[in-house]
Amino acid sequence: MIFRVFFYYIIGYLHIKVEGAFVERFINICKAKKILLWNVKVKEGFILDANIGIGNFRKIREIAKKTNTKIKIQKRCGLPFILNKYKKRKLLGIMLCLIILVIIILSNFIWNIDIIGNENISEEEIEKSLEEEGLKIGILKRKIDKNSVINNIRLKRNDIAWIGINIDGTNATIKIRETVKAPEIIDENDYCNIVANKEGMITKISVQNGMANVQEGDIVSPGTVLVNGYLEGKYTGIRYVHASANIEAKIWYSKKEKVFLTQQITTDTGNSETKYSLKLNNFKINFYKTLSKFKNYDTIVTSKKLKLFSNFYLPIEVIKIQNKEQEQKEVTYTEEELTAITVSRLAEELKQEIKDTNNIVNTQVNTYANEGYLEIEVICEVLETIGVEDKIVF
Repeated sequence: MIFRVFFYYIIGYLHIKVEGAFVERFINICKAKKILLWNVKVKEGFILDANIGIGNFRKIREIAKKTNTKIKIQKRCGLPFILNKYKKRKLLGIMLCLIILVIIILSNFIWNIDIIGNENISEEEIEKSLEEEGLKIGILKRKIDKNSVINNIRLKRNDIAWIGINIDGTNATIKIRETVKAPEIIDENDYCNIVANKEGMITKISVQNGMANVQEGDIVSPGTVLVNGYLEGKYTGIRYVHASANIEAKIWYSKKEKVFLTQQITTDTGNSETKYSLKLNNFKINFYKTLSKFKNYDTIVTSKKLKLFSNFYLPIEVIKIQNKEQEQKEVTYTEEELTAITVSRLAEELKQEIKDTNNIVNTQVNTYANEGYLEIEVICEVLETIGVEDKIVF
C-alpha cells in the first residue's frame, strides 16, 4: 500500500470530506470496488475525511449518489500541485522528470521471477537453469528469447515435461510441469513372473495365470518369486505364460529410537528483536549491528520485494530478520511420560511413510528400559497389495 500512496503522491491526489448518514456503506463499496482510501478518519459517525487518487474521484461520485452522501474537495495534494504552486523552482521539476525517467528505465528490466508448478525440483535448480539460458534478475526484457530458453531447458532436463514463460511488467512467471516417470510395462505377450517388492506375510493370493510359488502365511522378502510365469502339465509339459494374480500381504513399518529420561529442552523466552536490511539488486545495506544481543536465539528471515503495481517490481528488497531468544532447560521425564511423547511422535512419522493409513490393522509398541534411558520401537502392521511383474529372460 505504501508504494501506491507514493505513486499517488507523484501523480497527485485529493483530500476529501464525505458527509451523510451512510458513510460506512460508502467505505464498504469503495473497498469492494478496490478504490484506495487512506488516512481515513470518521467523525461523529457521519463525516469522513480521507485521501483519494485523482483518477478515482469520478468513481466515488457515483458511489456518493447510491449512498446519498455529499463529497467536498478539501485540498489538492501531491507533486503536480506543489510544482504548480512553485513554478519558479526548477529543481522540483527536474526531480519529477528524473523519477519518471528512472521508472521508465526500470520497466525495461526483469526484477522478479515467480516459479509455479515445481514439487520435486527445487526453485534454486530451476533458477540456475534459467540463468544459464540468460533469464535472470536484472536482464533486459528485449534480450530474452523465450523460445530459446524453453527449448534449451527441455533438451537439457529430463525431469521437466513442459515449461512456459510469461513476462508481465517487470515480473517473469515460469510455469513448469514435471516429468512423471512411467512404470515399466511388460507386454502381455511376454513371459513374466510376479515377484515381491516388499517384505511381509502373505494373507491372500489369487492366481489368474501361472503357478503360485507361495501360500498364505509365508514370509517373503523383496525379490521372492510369488507366482511362476509358467504352467506345468502331465502331458503338456512346461508352458510359459504372462503371470497375473492378486496378492495381499501384511507389511511391517517400524521406527526405533533411544531416548533419555533427562533431556536438555530448548524453549522460547518470549523476548525477540527485529532488524532490517535493504537489498538493491546485488548490493545489501544492513541497518543493524552484526551481533545479536541474545546469547542463544533462533533466527527467522523473511523478505519482500517492493512493487508499484501488481506486476511492476522494483530492484529493491526489504529483508526482515527476527531473532527469538531461547534458553535450555533440563527436564526429567517419568518412563510413562517419555513413552507417551515418543510413541506419539514415532507413530506420526510412520503415518507419513504409509500410503493409506486406513489399512493399518495393528500397532505394536515395544519398550526396553535401561539405566537413564529407554529404547522405544513402534511397529505398524499394514495390509497392502504387493507384487510386480518381472520379465523372464531366456
